Amino acid sequence: MVTNQDFILSQQIEDLLVSRNLRGMKTVQPALSPGYCLRAARMLLDCKGTVLIGTGFPVNNTFETDGPVGAIALYRLMEAMGSTPILVCGSPLARALSKDYRTHELVPGNELKSESDPQAIQDLAALKPELIITIELPGQAADGCYYNMRGEDISSQTIFFDDFVRLASCPVVPIGDGGNELGMGNISEAVSALDIIPSVTTCDELVIADVSNWAAHGLVAMLSLWTGTDWLGGWNNRAVLEYLVERGSVDGVTRCKTLTEDGLPCEDTDKLIQQLRQLAGFC
Repeated sequence: MVTNQDFILSQQIEDLLVSRNLRGMKTVQPALSPGYCLRAARMLLDCKGTVLIGTGFPVNNTFETDGPVGAIALYRLMEAMGSTPILVCGSPLARALSKDYRTHELVPGNELKSESDPQAIQDLAALKPELIITIELPGQAADGCYYNMRGEDISSQTIFFDDFVRLASCPVVPIGDGGNELGMGNISEAVSALDIIPSVTTCDELVIADVSNWAAHGLVAMLSLWTGTDWLGGWNNRAVLEYLVERGSVDGVTRCKTLTEDGLPCEDTDKLIQQLRQLAGFC
């Protein structure tokens, strides 16, 4: 049962996650109904079957650190709570993670289609997800292509996951931080005012943050409160960044192989995690 305390915590987390307004998420936040972190976390808590976690924003034929870090955090949590997470990503990232995590690889490159993607239909039937999460995954713009924050067409490097979202019979929770990620179609009018070519793909519950990885930690904080377990207490952000950078990941803003997320040092994330733990009553 959701309490008023839960709702207050959700709003505190939501405000914290966009407090720096790095790419306009605080500006567009009023377009979302308050309590979206709570509602999204409830979907995670209720999932006991297969959960697909789509991630991997392409940068110069590799992948950026923002997205996979949060995907790994959610993967570990969902597995600990008894569900079966699978990371869905393109070939560079899937190969990098396949030895340590369950992965499902999709071939990057999108062709405009007048009918539903048969790959999505086939995979959804085979994998039977009970929940789909996406984190920092490009979403289709109105012209059917995918664009990065610089307005560059990255369709040839991007997995076509939009039809997974459109055709899924389960809840879909996307996470984004700029307006061009999958799910941002829920607030299309608000993000159209940003300096971005926005995604138009919609979803069940959108979660936003200044850095997409941070939203994953925000959801973990909500689940920590409900389960009575400090899931964030043992999280080592630097170690996960080192793991990804060793496998080719780069910062999405600087495009350099550094232990950073969207140009921010990992100490910024450590500070945010401590703030989340304080809000959830663990320190």
